Amino acid sequence: MGTIWNKLMTICLVIEIIGNHLRVPTICFAHNITAFFVFGDSLVEVGNNNYINTLAKPVFPNGIDFPKGTPSGRFTNSRTIADIIEEELGFKDYAPPCLAPNTNGDMILKGVNYASSGSGILQSSGLIFGGRICMDKQVDYFTKTRQDIISRIGAPAAQALLRNSLYFVMIGSNDIIFGECSLALDFNHYVDGVVSKFKSQLTTLYNLDARKIVVLSSLKVGFMPFEIDIHFCAQDCVSSLNKLAKLYSSKLKSLLEDLTKNLSGSTFVYADYYAVTEDLINNYRSYGFEKANHACCELIGRHGGLFPCLPVCRICPDRTKYVFWDPFHLTESANLILAKQLLDGGLEYVSPVNIRQLANS
Repeated sequence: MGTIWNKLMTICLVIEIIGNHLRVPTICFAHNITAFFVFGDSLVEVGNNNYINTLAKPVFPNGIDFPKGTPSGRFTNSRTIADIIEEELGFKDYAPPCLAPNTNGDMILKGVNYASSGSGILQSSGLIFGGRICMDKQVDYFTKTRQDIISRIGAPAAQALLRNSLYFVMIGSNDIIFGECSLALDFNHYVDGVVSKFKSQLTTLYNLDARKIVVLSSLKVGFMPFEIDIHFCAQDCVSSLNKLAKLYSSKLKSLLEDLTKNLSGSTFVYADYYAVTEDLINNYRSYGFEKANHACCELIGRHGGLFPCLPVCRICPDRTKYVFWDPFHLTESANLILAKQLLDGGLEYVSPVNIRQLANS
């Protein structure tokens, strides 16, 4: 049953009889991916925070370039990096927010997005925003989704679907940003605590039938307009945050290598988001940008970094010339470049395989 379901979910044969001629069947998906599940923070959120009591809601002008008439729920001008990768893997629809009332039925068989702005690996990260769905809770929601899938198509078919799905995990930057309050502590001690907690969460996903898991490291947080503006008189603070982010990224890579080695049948892909964002910002002009660390959606701050993107903000007329959309998040133009690096990049950015290779495995 599982083998049959796997074939049905990955290959769609379209047969048209024209007179006495048979049109050659076409393949619906070019990859061995049945569904796309997203876990993370505001960098990949699609609207879950609209359903909880929180200060971190993606209000307009967020989504200003998203298809008209479609509520965005995203903290960028249009598509997130996860949206772009989903499209590249052949999905016609984006994974819907798990808290949306209409996220049910057959819709969940193609994937769900659990990401929430302000969330982190640690439950304490992002507390300043009020409500947010931390990684523990996101895993809990996935547990419920998994049970709903089993109830809908049966356990054998559900296992086949889940084991051939791709799990995109982009969380941890808030643990670095809010970890600034803990910088008086030993860096290694703090990061070890974050990584240990993450190991437990990722292992739980594996035990729930996740096998193809892409995990992104923290971006180089010191490049954010927010961090640059708030530390304008103390650049060493930004350097400390970058050091913390780099240490976390290094330990995360080792963790994912160990998980792949020890959890049978799994592939945990390490996506070096720190390195790809560093390359993009250091070489922004060669990528066609004019502003590397200035927010497009801005109100106050030397780099537009001291106020979130809200209706009172000014919007740059050409979003394609800016790397950053707001004090924290990238524009779609930047996301397109980074998605390409993770989809098809070499071992300097993605290991042990890139996302396209994982999808084809």
